[in-house]
Amino acid sequence: MKTVICFGDSNTYGYDPRSYLGGRYGPDSRWVDLLAARTGWDVRNQGQNGRTIPGGPVPFPADTDLLTVMLGTNDLLQGRGPETAAERMERFLSALDLERGRLLLIAPPPMALGAWVPDPALVEASRDLAPRYRRLAAGLGVRFADAGAWGVALAYDGVHFAPQGHRAFAAGLCEALGL
Repeated sequence: MKTVICFGDSNTYGYDPRSYLGGRYGPDSRWVDLLAARTGWDVRNQGQNGRTIPGGPVPFPADTDLLTVMLGTNDLLQGRGPETAAERMERFLSALDLERGRLLLIAPPPMALGAWVPDPALVEASRDLAPRYRRLAAGLGVRFADAGAWGVALAYDGVHFAPQGHRAFAAGLCEALGL
């Protein structure tokens, strides 16, 4: 059985923006759980609300068959530009002690105007992550997927996936993995 670690932010965690206290969508709605159900793999959710791109190395088990990394949205929300996010991502991925073929960098879907995203400049900055991450992945020899191409529906806040967005993300990821 494959061991897959999904490392990300609140959209990996499955945060439900309708909840005021950090609640989550149910397992039948979260993309990580949908991936596990479809594949039968041991899929470990290491999503954390508010997570930004780590400034230092994070240890992952050596027997990890696939590590997906989807981060950058919170970096932008905290005022970092897409170029800074890409630089941080490069340092983070370069420091990982896993074979490059086991890494999948996922560009998050672009944000949309909403309760958390009042400025169109944030939307534009989020659109700029995918081409930067694509170049970064090619330069490092890691796999790449652009979730912006998967039709991921966002909730009213312009940041978090709606339940149908989680389903679209899971389907897009499965396609990107050749499943």
